[in-house]
Amino acid sequence: MLCSLLSFHALWAVVVLIVVKLYNTMTAGICRSQKQLNGKTAIVTGANTGIGKETALDLARRGAKVILACRDLKNGKIACDEIIARSNNSKVEVRHLDLSSLASVRKFAKDIISTETHLEILVNNAGAGGLGEKRTADGLQIGMQVNHFSPFLLTCLLVGLLKKSAPSRIVMVSSLVHKYAKFDLDNLNSEKWFNDIQVYNCSKLANILVANELSRKLSGTGVTVNSLHPGVVGTDIMRRMPRFIYYIAKFMISLIFKNPEQGAQTSIYLAVSEDVEGVSGKYFSDCKEATVAKDALDVGLAKKLWEKSEVLVGLKAEEMDL
Repeated sequence: MLCSLLSFHALWAVVVLIVVKLYNTMTAGICRSQKQLNGKTAIVTGANTGIGKETALDLARRGAKVILACRDLKNGKIACDEIIARSNNSKVEVRHLDLSSLASVRKFAKDIISTETHLEILVNNAGAGGLGEKRTADGLQIGMQVNHFSPFLLTCLLVGLLKKSAPSRIVMVSSLVHKYAKFDLDNLNSEKWFNDIQVYNCSKLANILVANELSRKLSGTGVTVNSLHPGVVGTDIMRRMPRFIYYIAKFMISLIFKNPEQGAQTSIYLAVSEDVEGVSGKYFSDCKEATVAKDALDVGLAKKLWEKSEVLVGLKAEEMDL
């Protein structure tokens, strides 16, 4: 009797998983733009794996020169070779970028500015969860630095080149979890308390706030800035979590949610689609505009976040063209 009951519930669990998987597959947004990017240059951070790799592959297939900004050059080279082979585009290269180091961000940006005459697309894709409480050599909480402070600095350093190359686009990969952020500017760098999950949630809200504030600063320049939720995707973003939790989460996600190619669609859409030409300061999911948390629309909060972030990363006025 007990075995039959367990089998019945197991069967229903499988049915539910299949239904959820089919629903997510059928409702997932797809970038249908056929736009070609010959002569254009794009940067994708965290492009050696997951949705970053799929985004870079798509841009390469459209003819763009694609720069893979990766912390791990070995894996970055493997991804680069694969993208070249699959896209039949030799204009793909990997350059070192470690978001846990502001010096690395500045070095990367300096290298781009000195070697590239134009930059039409910047996709701030790289992110990580479960990095723990430690601080970097810059004195910043590592999760917030990787997900917010370094992408903020990188974008500010490259904005002059993006303006020079207009029309150009900045894409910030955020997450639905920004809606669950307990955001406190006085705790932006975990000055008062630390919670790993909240660091991630708050960093994703910060991505949207920065995108919105930057879109206001760049109004009329031909540079658009938008943010997005890629969906819950079966990537390795939580690879630094405890092994047991990581493998359970990865297994469940692979059963139910998007694969990296599906997860990359909204990033690609915002980078290339004619539908969003001139659209800026918006948040998207499944290739359409989506609702955000109330805090994400707070102009005053965005301005204060921007100002505090400038101080914490040591950004100087002469380093950016705003």
